[in-house]
Amino acid sequence: MTIPLNGSAHDVEVPPRPKDVGILAMEMYFPTRCISQEELEEFDGVAKGKYTIGLGQKFMATCDDREDINTFLLTVTHNLLEKYNIDPKSIGRIDVGTETAVDLSKASKTFLMDLFASHGNTDVEGVDSKNACYGSTAALFNAVNWVESSSWDGRNALVVCGDIAIYAEGSGRPSGGAGACAMLIGPNAPLVLEPIHGTHMVHAYDFYKPKLDSEYPEVDGPLSITSYTSAIDAAYSAFKKKHALKAKKSGSEAPPFSLDDVDYPVFHSPYGKMVQKAHGRLVYNDFLANPTHPKYASIQNTAALLAQDYKESLLDKTLEKTFINLAKSHFDSHVELGMKCSRRCGNMYTGSLYGGLASLVSSVEPSEFLGKRISMFAYGSGLASSFFTIKVKGDTSEIKNKLDLVKRLAAMKVVPCQEYVDALKLREESHLSKTWKPQGSVDNIWPGGYYVESVDGKYRRQYLRKPKEVAVAA
Repeated sequence: MTIPLNGSAHDVEVPPRPKDVGILAMEMYFPTRCISQEELEEFDGVAKGKYTIGLGQKFMATCDDREDINTFLLTVTHNLLEKYNIDPKSIGRIDVGTETAVDLSKASKTFLMDLFASHGNTDVEGVDSKNACYGSTAALFNAVNWVESSSWDGRNALVVCGDIAIYAEGSGRPSGGAGACAMLIGPNAPLVLEPIHGTHMVHAYDFYKPKLDSEYPEVDGPLSITSYTSAIDAAYSAFKKKHALKAKKSGSEAPPFSLDDVDYPVFHSPYGKMVQKAHGRLVYNDFLANPTHPKYASIQNTAALLAQDYKESLLDKTLEKTFINLAKSHFDSHVELGMKCSRRCGNMYTGSLYGGLASLVSSVEPSEFLGKRISMFAYGSGLASSFFTIKVKGDTSEIKNKLDLVKRLAAMKVVPCQEYVDALKLREESHLSKTWKPQGSVDNIWPGGYYVESVDGKYRRQYLRKPKEVAVAA
């Protein structure tokens, strides 16, 4: 399919008001290499199952000093344009979400402009959005709002997001990963963003990056868990209140919104076990709203659960296990469909939630997907969160086929854990360096992928694209 050019920057005719604005196309990027979390347990000398069961992790992507966030974003954007034959002049806005900045002033979006300026298109709105893993959702909302606004000039938008999630040696390291996502945003989309957003934002020091001389974050593990949990409670509650208000205004007598109105829940995934907890927590929220529903008949001590102090509920392991177990069948059959990227690549920070969406699109047959509703929970430490929904209103066959996600994830090479440690060492040594040439091998870059060629004496980075493989005639 060729994505149509919906006007241009120089059209004087006002385009018709857009309908069904959402995601027209998607592309994922991840490094060529990953490590096994099971092998990492042995490598780190920890108890068997600590990472694979305790964190719910399987593999984790890795890259060295040949890649940075700009190479990720350049690669995923260029591949999206090529796979869908998108005219660069048809793009009027680019919003980037990332927390892996290589410059405190210059937006990563500006590096992407080489792909558009070379085609004569420099009239492109948007810059970077930053707040931990939430920047991608802020970017998506910005892009959709632009298309739906009176400022829209008829062209489509791009949302590009991704990160390199790495941690200092210690308990946080297994929750790393890497990856990026690019999405084409416009009207008449198969994946339509519905207008209600439930958002929760407060100040918290659960995860942050105050050390400019290091890529590694500061993490308060226990606070991270309770912050995520309280955020899903508050964002879901805000969503349900807005949903009820809209229904009241329209005169609808539909029952209050619950997970029964969702076919496939997708969550930001810092690690697999947190997604299980989040899903169980949504079920807990629905239970509190309607505890006498027959589906909760197996729950013991209902009165005690209803009377429990809220702060205590955030730390109650028995409560957590109760609702994880109650939701397990639904998790295995529906939520797990959105976990393919996170299981293989680990945490992609801003790319995580949309890697989940790409995984879901790649897992469900388009004929079965049509008409379904997807819930999305976005979370970024510090903290920012939103609960919103996407309605499948069109054929997702082309997105599924062009992502080719399952095959591409399987093609990642599982390397020894020492190779991961060595890659991080190269990144540590080169951080903030100038007059520098990366030491990592270009052999570890996918064909068609961008890589860092050099950094000059003024810290200016030069990027090259690895040639695509040429088919050899039989």
